[in-house]
Parts: sequence; C-alpha cells; structure tokens
Amino acid sequence: MEKWIKTILVSLIAVFGVLLLLHAWQLPPFRTQVVVTEDAYIRGQVTIISPRVSGYVTQVPVLDYQRVKKGDLLVQIDDRILSQRLLQAEADLAQQRAGLAVSEQNKRSAEAKIRASEALVASAKVALDTAQANFDRTSSLEGRGVATQASLDAANSTLSAARAAVAQAQAAVDVAHQDLATIIVNRSSIEAAIDSAQATHRLAEIDVENTRIIAPRNGKLGEVGVQIGQYVTAGTQLMSIVPDTKWVVANFKETQLYNMEVGQPVTFKVDAIPNVVYHGRIQDYSGATAAEFSILKPDNATGNFTKVAQRLSIRISIDPDQQHLERLLPGLSVVVRTDKASEPFLSSEQ
Repeated sequence: MEKWIKTILVSLIAVFGVLLLLHAWQLPPFRTQVVVTEDAYIRGQVTIISPRVSGYVTQVPVLDYQRVKKGDLLVQIDDRILSQRLLQAEADLAQQRAGLAVSEQNKRSAEAKIRASEALVASAKVALDTAQANFDRTSSLEGRGVATQASLDAANSTLSAARAAVAQAQAAVDVAHQDLATIIVNRSSIEAAIDSAQATHRLAEIDVENTRIIAPRNGKLGEVGVQIGQYVTAGTQLMSIVPDTKWVVANFKETQLYNMEVGQPVTFKVDAIPNVVYHGRIQDYSGATAAEFSILKPDNATGNFTKVAQRLSIRISIDPDQQHLERLLPGLSVVVRTDKASEPFLSSEQ
C-alpha cells in the first residue's frame, strides 16, 4: 500500500514539474497571446546645453531640475569684449560704405568731366572748321593778289592752333575715360570689401547673440553644472534639458515577436510608480537585434554552439491625456505587457 502511495506521489510530482515547465515556456496548453518583458525603459531626447563661445559666466538664472520654456535664459556669458568687436565691425563697415559713396561721387565727377571734354572737342572742331574756311579764303585771295602773304601766314597759324586744340581736347576726353575706368575698377574692390565687412559684422553679431544661452525647447533641466564667474569654453557641457516628449523602448525575445504588429496596444508599469498602469501602442521595430549593434559581435562559428534567444528593440508611443505622465522620466525601468490577439490601430501620424 505504501509503495502505491509513493508511486502516485512521484507521478504527481513529475506531472506537476512538467506542467510547470510547460507554463514557464508558454507551451500548450498554457500558450497565451499575452507577452511580457521587463527589459524596457523610458526614453527621451535629452538635449545637452553647451556654449558656442568662450568666456566668463556672469548670470545663471536657473536652478537644478527647474522647468523651463523655449527661449528662457539659462546662462549669460560676459559679452563686453565681443560687443566691442561688434562696434569695431560696425565702424569698419561704415568706413567701407563711405568709401563706396566717395567712389560713386568720383564716378559722377568723371562722367561730368567726360561730357565737358567732349563739349570742348566739339567747340574745338567748330573753331577748326572756321580756321580752315578762313585759311582757304585767304589763300584764294592771296593767289589773286588781293590778300597779303602776312594774312595768309596768320590764317595758317590760326588753322594749326585750331588743329592742336582739337587734338588736346580729344586727349582730355581719353584721359577722362581712363579716369572713369579706374574708378569703376576701384568700385568693384570697394564692393568686395563691403561684402567682407558685412560678413565680419554678422559674425560679430552672432558671437554677441551666442553669449546668451537660451533654452532650445520646453522641458525640465537636469543638474546645472556651471556657476557665476566660471570660465567656460565652446562645447563645454553645462546642463541638460529633458523634453516633455517621451516614449518606451522594450526589448522582446525573438520568440515573442510572432503576431506582434505596429499599432497594437500595450500596457506598462513603471517600477517607480507601481500603482499606475500606462497605455501606449507599438510604434516601430528596430532594424536589427541588439547583438548586431554591439561593438563585439558574437561569433558562433567555432566551439560549442549554445542557442540564445536574441532580443529586438521595439519603440512604444505613450498615449496622451493620461494621468501622471509628468512622472515618466527617461531612464526609468518599466514592465511592458501586450496582447498579440488585440487588433492594431494605426493613427494618421503613422
């Protein structure tokens, strides 16, 4: 009798053990469409705040973990030297623009001189025509004995002087054109100098603007790692901003992925807030398993092979308009649960 009892007990224990294994491995008849993972975390786009210019800090009007809005002043760097450089750039730009104005005035003067020289050429040509006609008439009269040789010599001298006056006036026109060409060439150089001065001025403005480090987005600050009087260099990490937009990254085993689709609803709990159940939806899958992104990838080509279930990261969007969303902080551990039998819902954003 005792032998039968022992046999029954051993059998019951064996059956219980098998059932326990089947339940642990989610095998029939315990297979379920609900999958759970504890390898999940809250994620967010944490923005690192760094200066773009070097200098001494004069203001830090924010505190650790303070909530800020886009445009709020976070850090003020001493801008006195950079402001003077801006004034210097403004003076250089004004000087170049004044040079351009002088060049424009010189151009107008050269054009007026050309017109005046051309008028002198026209006047000299009229005088030349008159002298030529007078010489021709005097020469004719002298041939008939009416005019004297002295009159003819005087008319010839007047004609030569008129010709010289025309040549001189034409030379003045040529010189005026050369002066205008020189002014135009110099104007191009001045315009290039103005462009350079404008660029220098804009860079100086940007440097002054960069002494004011402002919040690039709404969010909550992390630890403020800068103090008044501290010298900071460009690129130094001063603080971080955690934005309000957050999501969950859950790592599921490859054996759990069957029938999981984008849009399926999920629920999750945060270890730090165990009494609150949050809701979300599967948004997207990673392009590869976590092992493929590691620096040292596993090599199973040699030695004994032990199959290990790989994990795939899944991004889960958090449904809006839930209570206690402000308590979800990037880095917190969560437990994600999803029913693969539920119908997926694809929002317009997806």
